[in-house]
Formats: sequence, structure tokens, C-alpha cells
Amino acid sequence: MTRLSVEMLAADTVEPITSAGHARLGIAVLAGIAVIVLLITRFKLHAFLALTIGSLALGAFAGAPLDKTIVSFTTGLGSTVAGVGVLIALGAILGKLLADSGGADQIVDTILAKAGGRAMPWAMVLIASVIGLPLFFEVGIVLLIPVVLMVAKRGNYSLMRIGIPALAGLSVMHGLIPPHPGPLVAIDAVHANLGITLALGVLVAVPTVIVAGPVFSRHAARWVDVQAPDLMVPARASEDLEKRPSFGATLATMLLPVVLMLAKALVDIVVDDPADMTQRVFDVVGAPLIALLAAVIVGMFTLGRAAGFTKDRIATTVEKSLAPIAGILLIVGAGGGFKQTLIDSGVGRMILEISEDWSIPALLLAWLIAVAIRLATGSATVATISAAGLVAPLAADMSTAHTSLLVLAIGAGSLFFSHVNDAGFWLVKEYFGLDVGQTVKTWSVMETIISVVAGGLVLLLSLVI
Repeated sequence: MTRLSVEMLAADTVEPITSAGHARLGIAVLAGIAVIVLLITRFKLHAFLALTIGSLALGAFAGAPLDKTIVSFTTGLGSTVAGVGVLIALGAILGKLLADSGGADQIVDTILAKAGGRAMPWAMVLIASVIGLPLFFEVGIVLLIPVVLMVAKRGNYSLMRIGIPALAGLSVMHGLIPPHPGPLVAIDAVHANLGITLALGVLVAVPTVIVAGPVFSRHAARWVDVQAPDLMVPARASEDLEKRPSFGATLATMLLPVVLMLAKALVDIVVDDPADMTQRVFDVVGAPLIALLAAVIVGMFTLGRAAGFTKDRIATTVEKSLAPIAGILLIVGAGGGFKQTLIDSGVGRMILEISEDWSIPALLLAWLIAVAIRLATGSATVATISAAGLVAPLAADMSTAHTSLLVLAIGAGSLFFSHVNDAGFWLVKEYFGLDVGQTVKTWSVMETIISVVAGGLVLLLSLVI
């Protein structure tokens, strides 16, 4: 084993890596990411397998022994799943209860009944943002598409005027707001405070979604003036139900985990005394696991029972919610393994040492790295996981607020310019009946606006907090 390999694998090594070591590790990183990109794009391999093979390739290119690389990968996979796996599962259960009970339909119908004319795009972005809190992006699209098509047809609106705000709301939630998988993994990787990240994420998300949604939709509607396609609109869940949850109960259930986590963050700031009983109580009830678990248990009554579900029906709903997230959990776990392989091979320390001589801010560096991986792989989650692993050492000397901003910078970069290697691109294209060029002019540009505006707001916030 070479001296370089020993340096890279020794956990207690603090000596700077040599210039030759920097070059070798840099090549190893590029090669490892290139393997992942090639496997996903060229060979259409599942992201879990691509990340696993890419991690092994990274270790091999860095000159690390294979057995040590395997240990790094499995350790990272295990710690990541342990950190965020349960949260992803609880989020999936809450989302399934919301959809199957007709609670989502109740939110949609109530808001649409109050909106009309010029207010409709704003209503759509509000609906998507609220619905998007507990739902994965793909699930949110499937849930909202029937509503988008119905509103566009009945109101004789341009499809882009209604669709873009809805997509913007879902995408911003997906990239910036926990408990979505990407932000959760980044928070875990850089050891950020979840409550503060959530609070700052909302602060960044509101202006971002306004610019990328209702404002941009005016231009998108002129560039691509299409009407809602005459496609088979999927039946809504509530059409098969005799009753459904009330608007107030549904909204309260969806916002419960957010309120609990924000309350914990606020108490941490105001009290700032670990021995204080109030802070200890909020540390428990505001913990992501407890907050989401509480929302799921409450949702079984306010959503499931309110819709007339029996105990067996609720149990079936919970069971069905878990199967689709198996792939997500494996991808997130493998991404954590890739991150740990990066750290153990010395890549994180290398970036920390090199960045000391750069004039580029750490937040901008994190955004650029996430952008590069997003463009290459097409996956916002893979981009977030990989970028978080690369820049995690930069968070060591950051304040709590700036560590949270680092998470948001990564999340913003991970949304940059979705194109043909992104499953979301094709989902939007097919549902809206667009060609590739029209999808680029609308969906891809919208994603880029979200990334740039959110990234810019993160940099501005870093100057004032």
C-alpha cells in the first residue's frame, strides 16, 4: 500500500495532502463521478447500482485498498439510512394518507373555490406548495396534474399559466424544504440544524417560488401557448369516497410537523440552555422523528378516520405507502456511501485545503458543485448527496446559520436546468403533451430560475446573518 493510500485512509491524519496527492484525488473524484454519470445516462443503470459501483471506482482510482473502500461505503450507507430512512418512510405514509383520504382534493377544491381570473396562478402555486410539503415530487405531480388540466380547460387558461406555478411550488419544496430526502441528507452530511434550515428554507422558498411560478408563467405562456391536452385524466381519490376530511383538519395535519420543528428552532434560539425544561421538551417534540410520527398518528384520525376508513383500510394505506420508497431509500443510502467514501479517501480535506487559497465563497462553491453533478446525472437527489459529501468539511468552522445556508445552496444548485437525462423532464413533457423544445423553454428554464434565484438569495442572506 502506498504512502498516499495510508494518508487517505487514516482517520486521524491531519497533515496537509501534497500537490501530487491533490492531483490524484482530483482525478479520482472526476473518474468516480464520470462512472456514475456514464452508468446512469449511457447504460440506464439504476442510480443505486451506479452509486455503488462509482464509490468502488472512486476508491480504486484513489489508490485505496478495496476492503477499506467497502467499509467506507457500507458505513456511509448505514449511517445515512439510519439518519433519514425513517423520516422518508414517515413522510411517505403521511403523503399516502393525504392522497387516499381525499384530503389533498379538499385542499385543492377549497382554494380553487376562492380564486379566479388573475388570482388563479397564485392559487396554483399555493396549492402546490402546501401539497408539496409532505409529498415526493413525482407523487405531487401525479396528484396535481388532474387539477391543473381541469382548471386550464374549465377556465380556458393557457396550460403554462396554470401548470408552471404548480410545478414551481412542487420543485422548490423538493429542493429546499425538509423533510424531503435531498435536504434531509444534506442536513445530515454537514450536521446542520434542521429547524433553522427549515426556517431559512421557507424564507428563501417564498420569493423564489413567486418569481419562478406566477411571474415566469406569464412569459412561458407566451413562448409556449398550448391548451390542456385531451388526455385521460386520472380519477381523483375523493370520487370514490362518501366523505372526506375537512379543509382545516387536513391543513393542520400537514403543517403539524413543520410547526413542531420550527417551534424547536425558535426555543433553541430564545432559551439556549440545554438544562432548561422547556428546551428539553421542545428538543423532543420538535425532533424530526417525533414531529413526523406525531403527524402520521394524528393523520390516521384526522384524515383516515374522517374519510370513513376502517382500521384495516388505514393499515393497507400505510403498507402501500412504503413499497414505492424502497428505491428512494436505496439511492439515498448509496449516496451516503459515496459521500463517506469521498470523506475517507481525503477528498473533503483536499477541497478544504485548496479552497483556503481560493477567493470563491464556500456557499457559491457548494452551489456550483451541485449544478455540475445535476447537469451530468439529471438527478437532484444524487446531486445533493454528492455535493454535500464533497463540501461537508467546509461546514466545520461555519456558524449554525451558515451551515444551514450551505444546505440550501446545495439544494438550489441541485435543481439547475433539468434536461433529457432527468425523469422529471419526461414526466412533465408527457403529462402536458409538449415536445422536447417546448419542455426546455418552460420546465427547464423554470428549474434554472429556481436554482439561480434561490442561490442568489442564499448568498444575500449569508451577508446579513
